[in-house]
Amino acid sequence: MRVLLVGSSTRGLALARRLVADGHAVRAVTRTEARRAELEAAGCECWIGDPDRIGTLRYALENVTILVWALGTASGPDPERVAALHGSRLKMMLEKTTDTTVRGVLYEATGTLDDAILAAGVDEVLFANRANEIPYVLLQADGTDAEAWAQAALTAMATLLGDRPIAGQGAWPTGRPAAQA
Repeated sequence: MRVLLVGSSTRGLALARRLVADGHAVRAVTRTEARRAELEAAGCECWIGDPDRIGTLRYALENVTILVWALGTASGPDPERVAALHGSRLKMMLEKTTDTTVRGVLYEATGTLDDAILAAGVDEVLFANRANEIPYVLLQADGTDAEAWAQAALTAMATLLGDRPIAGQGAWPTGRPAAQA
């Protein structure tokens, strides 16, 4: 499985490390070259892009199975731009997943942002599901404990993949052996 991780904070890196340890590929987005070494040390493929400029992420979707939009604690000097990450920017990104290899979206639906901003993001995810049948899961986990958050994300991701194995989940949920995949 290949994951595109938009939101490579401490929580995101905890998730990435678990996925990489289990043999999955993680493409982690960062706005600056300064974070490349940290992301690569965690085993990620570093992608320089900006979720505020969706065009910079378009090709990051190549061969991705799950899009993780982990921006529930996003911050910045312009509150309108932060809110757009859960509104118009998220909407554009979800539109880009149509007719790609993306098989599901994990949206971080809780965090430090105002509830109305996160609710707008949930609305965008639900609309994408209704309009284009994009499978989704809403992650509602406390982000103060990065490891617990990562485990909750893994559990949520497993629901998107159905009978495929995922890091931290052990055997195939259906009991089907991996050799038959």
